[in-house]
Amino acid sequence: MTLAQALRQALAGGVSRLDGHLLMLHALRRPGSDRAWLLAHDDHELTAQQAELFEGLCRRRAAGEPVAYLTGCKEFFGLPLAVDPRVLVPRPETETLVEWALETLGGTDRPRLIDLGTGSGAIALALASRRPDARVEAVDASAGALEVARANAQRLRLEVGFRQGHWLQGCTGPYDLIASNPPYVREGDEHLAALVHEPLAALAAGPDGLDDLRQIVATAPARLAPGGWLLLEHGWDQAEAVRALLQDAGFVAVGTRQDLAGIGRCSGGRRPERG
Repeated sequence: MTLAQALRQALAGGVSRLDGHLLMLHALRRPGSDRAWLLAHDDHELTAQQAELFEGLCRRRAAGEPVAYLTGCKEFFGLPLAVDPRVLVPRPETETLVEWALETLGGTDRPRLIDLGTGSGAIALALASRRPDARVEAVDASAGALEVARANAQRLRLEVGFRQGHWLQGCTGPYDLIASNPPYVREGDEHLAALVHEPLAALAAGPDGLDDLRQIVATAPARLAPGGWLLLEHGWDQAEAVRALLQDAGFVAVGTRQDLAGIGRCSGGRRPERG
């Protein structure tokens, strides 16, 4: 079977062209950035083992399993992160949070920051890669997620202090930045059916999806340095509610940042310099 024939079969089986290319490159043990090679070698003959592996990957993808779990890797903020079903697949919209975080740290020397619910370590490692002078901490309630995050940090040679815990419990600070992409999907939301392969505990957060966001906002001021920032990712329709939580907790300069799709994806605020 040629490469082109195998890809046509994948498309007929419900796999998108992009996903088919990524899975084919994985089956051929080539980098995911090598799609041009596929186009130039569509008459390449697959070995029986390669064809079998590719077909199996396509069946799993057609059943809804994320490509990142199938290939074991997802790029985030320029970093190749290892991922598996113990962690959420890092999303491009979370890069909006990282960019905002770097802005808030621009005038701070040797900042201290923490990533709550780190999962694969995406936010913490992205910040550590751009601010090597920072003291970066990361917390997750899942021991399995922390194993993934620690392995990513070791492989990327980035220094992050990881700890198992529930949000800010046991964290003293003071931090110049607290960042988090917590669970924010409403329990029973119809979109959860499409996310069945990812850990539910990292997705759902109560009837309105705000349970964890409320807890983080309530406890963050006591752990922030004066002038420190709290930045939070949230659902597409939760910006107004999260801004209200921040304002009620005494944060100033409260605002929302849009992702590349123009959706209000992250909201945050700053602890006042005094009080």
